[in-house]
Amino acid sequence: MASLITKLPWKKSRPALIAAAMEDRLFSLSFCCAATIGTVVFSFISPQIIRYTIDSVIGDAPLAAPAFVRALAGSLGGTEFLRRNIWICGLFTLAAALCSGLLNAARRYTSIEIGETIAWRLRNTLYSHIQRLPYLWHVRCHTGDIIQRSTSDVDTIRNFLQNQMSELLRIFGVFVIALVMMFSMDVFMSLMSLILLPPIFLFSLLYFKKVAREFARADAAEGDMQACAQENYTGVRVVRAFGRESYEMGRFSAKTLTHANIWIVTGKLLGLFWGAGDIMSGLQLVIVVGAGIYRSVQGELSPGTFLAFYTYCNWMIWPVRQLGRILSELSKTLVSAGRVRDILAEEPETDPPDALRPLIRGEIRFENVSFGYAGDSAGKADAAEVPAPVLRNISFTVKPGTTLAILGATGSGKSTLVHLIARLYDLEEGGGRITLDGIDIRRISRDYLRRHIGLCLQEPFLFSKTIRENIAAGTGGLPLEEVHAAAVVAQVDGNIREFEKAYETVVGERGVTLSGGQKQRVAIARMLASNPPVMIFDDSLSAVDTETDMRIRSALKNRVAGAAVILISHRISSLMQADQILVLKDGEIEELGTHQELLAREGSYRRIFELQKGDVP
Repeated sequence: MASLITKLPWKKSRPALIAAAMEDRLFSLSFCCAATIGTVVFSFISPQIIRYTIDSVIGDAPLAAPAFVRALAGSLGGTEFLRRNIWICGLFTLAAALCSGLLNAARRYTSIEIGETIAWRLRNTLYSHIQRLPYLWHVRCHTGDIIQRSTSDVDTIRNFLQNQMSELLRIFGVFVIALVMMFSMDVFMSLMSLILLPPIFLFSLLYFKKVAREFARADAAEGDMQACAQENYTGVRVVRAFGRESYEMGRFSAKTLTHANIWIVTGKLLGLFWGAGDIMSGLQLVIVVGAGIYRSVQGELSPGTFLAFYTYCNWMIWPVRQLGRILSELSKTLVSAGRVRDILAEEPETDPPDALRPLIRGEIRFENVSFGYAGDSAGKADAAEVPAPVLRNISFTVKPGTTLAILGATGSGKSTLVHLIARLYDLEEGGGRITLDGIDIRRISRDYLRRHIGLCLQEPFLFSKTIRENIAAGTGGLPLEEVHAAAVVAQVDGNIREFEKAYETVVGERGVTLSGGQKQRVAIARMLASNPPVMIFDDSLSAVDTETDMRIRSALKNRVAGAAVILISHRISSLMQADQILVLKDGEIEELGTHQELLAREGSYRRIFELQKGDVP
C-alpha cells in the first residue's frame, strides 16, 4: 500500500511528504494489510466449510479437503460424529464469519487512522508551504481556489486513503484467492467464469480515462465558484453600495450552473458504467449458473462444490464491479493530488545559509534601482518577455530619525517601491541595489528583515479578533498599557473606549464593524506597538480627516523619533513636514527636495500644492 501511495503524482521531491506522514504509522499500516488479508482468508473459509458439510457430512462423498482439515475432522470423531453433531459445522462457519468481521472492523479503524494522519500532515505542510510562497504568487491566485485545494482536495485524498486503498488490497486478495479456489475445484467452470471479465476490465479502463477529465473540469469549476463566493462575501459592502446584488447573483448563478452541468455529465457517465457493469456482471453469473446446473445434472459437479463455486464466482465478479467505483474515486484523487502538487511545486522563498541578521538602525539607500513585472497583469511570468518597467533608476537615502515623503500619481510605482524594501518583490540581477545600514537587503534573512520593517497599508487587514489582539498581533503578546499607548498615538483610543467592551471588542471579519478611518488607525497602532526601526505608511491616512491626520503626525514625531519613516500620501498637508519629499512620475524621480525647495520650482509638486492649498493649515 505504501508503494501505491508514493506513486500518486506528487512533485518528485515530495514523496517524502507521504513517507514522513506514514513513518510513525508503520505499525498501523502493517496491521491494516494483515487485517485485510485475514478478512479475505476467513471469508473464503466459510464456503469451504459449507461445501464439506453438504458433500461429506450430510452426503457420503469422501472428505476431499487438505490434510490438516482431515486431521481436525478425525480428531473430532470423523464425519459420522459430525453428522450426528452437525451444529459443530455451523459453529465453525460462525467462528470464521466472526473472525472475518472482527478483522474487517480492525482494517476499517486502522485505514481511517492512516488516512487522517496523512491528511493532517498534508494540510499542515500545505499551509506552511503557502505561508512561504512569494507575494507575487498570492497576487495572481484566487483565494477561493487556494482554500479549495487546501480543504476539499485534501479531503478527497483522505477519503481515498481511508476507504479505497485497503479496498484495493482486499479486492486483489479476493480475486486471486477466488481464482485459486475455483481452479482447484473445477477448471472448466473457472474458465467459464472468466469469459466476460476482459471486456468488463477494458470498459472500466476506458471509463476511467473519460471520467478523469470530467472530474478535473468539476474541480476547476468548483474553485471558480468558491472564488466568486469568497470575493462577493468579502466585498459585500461595495456590492450593496453600488446596488450590484442582481449582477453578483447572476454571476454566481452562472458559475454554479456550469458546475452543476459538469456533474450532470459525470452522473450520466457513472450511470452508464454502473448500468453496463450490472448487465455484464449479471450475464456472467447466468453463464456460471447455467453451466453449473448442467454439470450437476450430468453428475460432474457435486451440490456442495456447485454452491461454493457460485459463492466464489459471485465474489470474484464483485471486485470487477467495484473496480469502476474505485477507478472513479482514483480519478478524483489523482486530479486532487495534481492540484495539491501544483501548490507544492511552487518554489517558496528561501534564504541562503549565510543570511545575515544584523543590528538594524534603519538607514535605507536605493542605488539606481529599476524594477518591472514580467508577464501579464495577473503576474504570470514568461521568460521570453521583457519585464514591463515600473521603476527606473531610483536613488535616494533615508537616514534614521528622518522622514521621506513620496508623492505621485496612481500607478507611478509608489507601493512597488516600498514593497521592494520589505522584499515582497526581489530585484533582478542588474536592477540596482537596496541597502539597509550599508548591507544589501538580499543578504538579510527575509523574516528578520520584515520583523524590523513596519508596513501600514492603505487598505489594512484586521483579523476577526478583539481590538487588543489586533494591535498586539505584530508582537506576539503585549501588556495592555503598551497597547493603550500605541492607540493613543494613532488617535484611536477615544473611539475604542466608546465601544461597550472597549479593547475587548471583536472587530468582525476583516474589521467590518469599524469604519475605514478606524481600521487604518488600528493598523497604525499595530505597527507602532512593534516599534520597528523602519516605518512605512503607504497612504495609510487616506480615510481620516485632515485634522485627525495632523494630530496623528504630531504624535508620531515623538513616538518614532529614532526611526526611518517613509510616508506615502496624496495630501500635501501630510507630506510638507518631511525631511525629504520625492515626487514619482511614470516610475522615475521627477523631483526630490524639501517642501520649500520644491515650491521654488515649477514642477508637479508646486502644481499639486496650488490645487490643494486650501487644505494646507
